[in-house]
Amino acid sequence: TGAMFSSGFFLLPGLAAAQTGPSVALAYLVSAFFILPAMLSVAELCTAMPKAGGAYYFLDRAMGPLMGTVGGLGTWLALILKSAFALVGLGAYLALYVDVPIEPLALSLAVLFTGVNIVGAKKSGGLQRVLVVVLLAVLALFVVQGLAEIASQGLVEVTRERFDPFFAFGATGFLSTVGFVFVSYAGLTGVASVAEEVRDPDRNIPLGMILSLVTAAVFYTVGVYILVAVLPPEHLRTDLTPVASAAATFSDWLPGGAGVILIVIAAIAAFASTGNAGILSASRFPLAMARDRLISARFGTLGRFRTPTFSIVATAGLIAAAILLLDVASIAKLASAFQLLLFALLNVAVVIMRESGIEGYDPGFRSPFYPWMQIVGGLASLGLIAEMGELAIAFSLGLVGLTLVWYFVYVHVRVDRAGAIFHVLARLGIRRTEGVDLELRAFLREQGLREKDSYDEVVARAPVMEVPEARPLEELIGMAAALLEQRTGIAAEELESRLRAEVVAGLLPVARGAALPHVRMPGLRRPVILLMRCPAGVRLAREPEPLADELSQVRAVFFLVTPEDRPGQHLRLLGHLASHVDDPAFQGRWMAARDEAELRATLLQEDRAVILRVGESPGTDLWAGQTIQELELPPETLVALVRRDGEAIIPGGATLLLRGDRLTVIGEPEAI
Repeated sequence: TGAMFSSGFFLLPGLAAAQTGPSVALAYLVSAFFILPAMLSVAELCTAMPKAGGAYYFLDRAMGPLMGTVGGLGTWLALILKSAFALVGLGAYLALYVDVPIEPLALSLAVLFTGVNIVGAKKSGGLQRVLVVVLLAVLALFVVQGLAEIASQGLVEVTRERFDPFFAFGATGFLSTVGFVFVSYAGLTGVASVAEEVRDPDRNIPLGMILSLVTAAVFYTVGVYILVAVLPPEHLRTDLTPVASAAATFSDWLPGGAGVILIVIAAIAAFASTGNAGILSASRFPLAMARDRLISARFGTLGRFRTPTFSIVATAGLIAAAILLLDVASIAKLASAFQLLLFALLNVAVVIMRESGIEGYDPGFRSPFYPWMQIVGGLASLGLIAEMGELAIAFSLGLVGLTLVWYFVYVHVRVDRAGAIFHVLARLGIRRTEGVDLELRAFLREQGLREKDSYDEVVARAPVMEVPEARPLEELIGMAAALLEQRTGIAAEELESRLRAEVVAGLLPVARGAALPHVRMPGLRRPVILLMRCPAGVRLAREPEPLADELSQVRAVFFLVTPEDRPGQHLRLLGHLASHVDDPAFQGRWMAARDEAELRATLLQEDRAVILRVGESPGTDLWAGQTIQELELPPETLVALVRRDGEAIIPGGATLLLRGDRLTVIGEPEAI
């Protein structure tokens, strides 16, 4: 939100009104709809690939390093132009009260925000929240006052006087303006460049984007409507501080010109917010490109505060150059044009990733109305560039040309990597590459569980098997398959065959005294894990084998069987199991466990599970004779397993509890 509100509202409306007249308010609203496909596409790509670099990273992994170079350098320069635009606008508003040269002031602010970003993203984010809260509070006051002023003058009279003719410069002028003001929303997808620093990206990235777009679209459309309604057309079209001018016409009830002062404060907060956010997000593009050797490795180095210091300083230097060399309107038009081109490419990237069939591509958020949303969004973006005129087209093509030269001179000889597009081509009989698939699989293992994965429930209900003497791995697989048949409904012979094939193929993870045989099976409804404790270790039937020494140290074998159509869930569950095994204290707890419940507890987070004995644990005196659905448990909990007379019962709401039953209850930490 902070990256969108600045020049787009406080500086741009007058320049935009000069191109289309009173329809400028509608141009802002239409522009918001044009960015919707790109927003949904970026949200999907972010939740599948939460990695610094945003558009660069997505385009590189979808279409290869050539398009990655175009996207990375292009987005970096587009964000630099937007940030420069914001800092120039800040000087224009300060000049209302203080005789300050605009360019030196803008350069000083660039230095200030560079320092803030070097210290760290958390401190930068804290400053961002303060700036945005101040901004939105003042804008809300401006909108309420403005609408009240229009209502007092009469809506019909104001509309007749200020909004006729509505399309003052025809359809061409209107469409050109839609593209011109598009830069106002360009900050919406900036979060993609810091996606790897976002907690719970599956939820927070799409939700944050949607809330930001709605907020910006409402304030932009209503706010610009107010500007057109209260300012004479000839005044508005030449005004670089239109919001302050409008506030002066209807806030005279506040003493000492306080209304205009508040607007100037809000403008300062907005421009500062955009300048700060621009440096934050723009600097992550060189960081990501340096990691992939597309530019010098110096851009990828982290400084004392664990931030990309060299990349931040280089970004600030180019912002300073834009401030000194370009005029305001040119900066806005050039930034909008290239941003439109990038959004068209990002829509194409989603189509490529979806059609590639890569199993590791498992976004937590999926764009609705695929692929029509992406097709319409891509074509609309290219159409708007065409309507913006020769300068915008020439700049976009020129920037693409420069990045292509850089690719063939510098990148081509250093990088041997292909994008997901080769997986699409493979469906047509042309070669494919496995690099992207392996990288995405690593993301799934590392990024943690999703709510629908139900890891705690799967472990809490896991069957347990004790194997006191050392037995061959092949025999353990047969024993596990027989027990898993009861839980999955899949024939033991089929399970055993698939598990053996995974071992033969070398796909058996073994680490820290644990082995994790795993397989995906068709027709399975939910994941199942079998926990097997082998105090005497595991051996192979055929000697010698390279795996023999490792298996002799194994005391825990976890058989993971998941639905075939959920590869992402399979990798996340496997990764979470591995994270528990990787704890140096795991094997000690595993071997010290006294019963099945304690064995399961070694794989559960202590604050997410509790074992209660009916009639003996505190607060359970009245539970005997009640069904589970009659218990007054917190809503975020689930009775996952009931142990009765040595038998494990998978409970339902109607399960009747008896005294002495042991319940495994899982849920959110506060509820537990």
